[in-house]
Amino acid sequence: MRNDVVLPSGGRNAVPSAGTATPHTTAGADAHHDGQTRDAVLNLLVDDGPLTAGEIGERLGISAAGVRRHLDALTAAGDIEVASTGFGQRGRGRPAKWFQLTASGRGKMRHAYDDLAGAAMRKLRDLGGHDAVAEFARERVERIVADVEPSTDPVSVADTVDEIADALTGAGYATNTRQVGNGIQICQHHCPVAHVATEFPELCEAETAVFTELLGTHVQRLATIANGDCACTTHVPMHPPPESPPRETPLSTTAPAQPTTTRKATR
Repeated sequence: MRNDVVLPSGGRNAVPSAGTATPHTTAGADAHHDGQTRDAVLNLLVDDGPLTAGEIGERLGISAAGVRRHLDALTAAGDIEVASTGFGQRGRGRPAKWFQLTASGRGKMRHAYDDLAGAAMRKLRDLGGHDAVAEFARERVERIVADVEPSTDPVSVADTVDEIADALTGAGYATNTRQVGNGIQICQHHCPVAHVATEFPELCEAETAVFTELLGTHVQRLATIANGDCACTTHVPMHPPPESPPRETPLSTTAPAQPTTTRKATR
């Protein structure tokens, strides 16, 4: 994690020494420091996002007002956004806003190791073909979820989903889950290998295959960061759907209805 932020020394009312600064150069220095601070915010979100404004300010030593100013500027530039509703909610009270990179912001943060990883994957493909890449991708995912207990019945699927989310978060994927209809969605808000996965979809395909095997049900990948989406979203159907509580039937004083017969439809 890089916290390479340099903040201006002295207060807003500090008087520059003679011959060392002018209003013009001071303004330029302020803009330079703002740029460094915003780069530091983006680096934090790359490594550990999503994060709240409070967490960003604490890690970078910036006041709450300063954090809001930088977050507003980065949001206006299209580099960050507020994470989907439900991420990071903890108990009662007003939920905090969690900030994450947009696809545009993530594209600006390409690192040298992305190029190195891409070169290594291309060499692997040249030497062993598609099968070698697919095998490597699968082994990588299996290492991440090695401690996850496979689901043994429909009732345990939800617990396995939570274990998968925890394992992904531990590997840098900033993952949460949410109930959607009769299913659960696994939402990965960060992908450490997004740039490489753009060229090698085998990385995403291996995740889907391993999730399917662990959960014992067919899962569907709805979105991926590698394809430009803001999160990798995997839908896990629940069979059977959660049971609703039984409804009370009022006692009736009328005579019971006569039984009816059901006739099969004929073609």
